[in-house]
Amino acid sequence: MTSAREQILGAVKTSLKRNGPTESTPEMLAERLSDPKPGLIPERAQLPHPAQVDLMESMLIELSATVQRVTNVDQVPDAVVDYLKARNLPQEIRLAPSRELLELPWEGQSLLKTSSGPAREPDQVSVTGAFAGVAETGTLMLHSGADSPTTLNFLPENHVVVLRSSQVVGAYEEGWARLRRAFGNGTMPRTLNMISGPSRTGDIEQKIELGAHGPRRLHVIIVEDGDASA
Repeated sequence: MTSAREQILGAVKTSLKRNGPTESTPEMLAERLSDPKPGLIPERAQLPHPAQVDLMESMLIELSATVQRVTNVDQVPDAVVDYLKARNLPQEIRLAPSRELLELPWEGQSLLKTSSGPAREPDQVSVTGAFAGVAETGTLMLHSGADSPTTLNFLPENHVVVLRSSQVVGAYEEGWARLRRAFGNGTMPRTLNMISGPSRTGDIEQKIELGAHGPRRLHVIIVEDGDASA
């Protein structure tokens, strides 16, 4: 087994033209991490920012998510209630305990019951923020943390995500670069979830079933707040 492993790794090293001593690998890795280079950026991600937001919306819809745009963050509670009514869901949501969400004018919805914290078994609807949206594939980047419990991304059957247009980037490389700038070396979040539409599987007879390993529905509220910031 060891001999076969060494042969395989040796062939990989040869193809990569890395035949030097193994001891150099940690140093080489540290050098690459200190100055990461972007990969090939697809043409569809190289768009003006307004077009990236449009692409983000169209890709989300293609992935079986639903999207609503609002012009002001204070319109988010109304948009959430509209979503609940349209799907005949209870007027009850579980919020991520972030200041941005908790300070929204939820009190204007007298029939809506809100709570915050990690998801619990009875929760049907979670409302979270996002770290970024990657337009090239319609993928949401959500990191773990005290104000963004990962359970909210997976336990409730309905996941509502509030995404600011300034958080939309064209390509994955831009999202990772933004994450590195936000957290810095050695302080990256423990978990980063890349969410592309509702949970699904095609394992049984290659028939797509939604809600297999997480939310059955994904609804994204895009708040128009300008271009992506550096």
